[in-house]
Amino acid sequence: MYKIEDIKGVMLGHAVADALGVPVEFCDRELLKRKPVKDMMGFGTHKVPKGTWSDDTSMSLAALDSLSSGRINYEEIMRNLVNWYMRGDYTADGEVFDVGRTCGAAIENFMSGLYNKATDCGLSDVGSNGNGSLMRIHPFVLMAYFKNLQLSEWEALIENGSSLTHAHERSKLGCKIYALMLLYLLKDKKGKSSVRKALDDVAIFYGDNAELRHYGRLSEKGFSELSEDKISSGGYIADTLEAAVWCLFTTSDYKECVLKAVNLGKDTDTVAAVAGGLAGAMYGYEAIPAKWLNVLIKKDYIEKMCEKAFAEWTK
Repeated sequence: MYKIEDIKGVMLGHAVADALGVPVEFCDRELLKRKPVKDMMGFGTHKVPKGTWSDDTSMSLAALDSLSSGRINYEEIMRNLVNWYMRGDYTADGEVFDVGRTCGAAIENFMSGLYNKATDCGLSDVGSNGNGSLMRIHPFVLMAYFKNLQLSEWEALIENGSSLTHAHERSKLGCKIYALMLLYLLKDKKGKSSVRKALDDVAIFYGDNAELRHYGRLSEKGFSELSEDKISSGGYIADTLEAAVWCLFTTSDYKECVLKAVNLGKDTDTVAAVAGGLAGAMYGYEAIPAKWLNVLIKKDYIEKMCEKAFAEWTK
């Protein structure tokens, strides 16, 4: 049975974790070992108030705002991204303070009017495999779950969603691996077993994809036993996905998972946001600490967008 809490758990699980990571983005892991993040903070790297989310959540909301109509319109999603990029729509406070290189270039490609389709605007070179589509793909996965899309349908949705900014096969595959984990968490409600089942099925579905080797460690039996020094937490999509899943496997609740992700350092907001969306699905909306939700800027705005999506997707 579909529940509004499934959408809120993922969307707000992502947004809260994003806001936790914003103040220490780019901080070194050793610094965070000496002074770890334990609670929601303000200012720091970007000089923004406590509870401020980053481009990760803004771009996600731009997608959800369109998808919540029950339609898939990639041009509309890109127009929403333009409005974020140029006007500060979908931000916590009207300010755009962090834009990834690949995302910015893709949005400018769309603005140029030189591309036939929105899905042609994403960068497709091997050097454009940052985590910028992974960090905003969860609204597409939520729609796929609530609309009960079949494998080929949701794969196309995820690939196109990624291609708006990140069109290389490695990025599209990373988003599909994430999508499979999130879908299994939402459908099966079996926690880490659902994630492991999804990772087992990745080899079945994508075993002939040459890019799968970049995600090979995720399916290794000893992955969750890796020591922290073997986990990278930078902006490369494979590193971000590994770090998020590792945090999920090595913790036992939402709070512990996202704090562990933040304290890995470097791309703290995105690693935490990706982990937070998965943890929100695994542990549920009610597992997100109320004191963090209460300081999240424009929490009600995000919740209302979730409610609109739920109403449309369950018609």
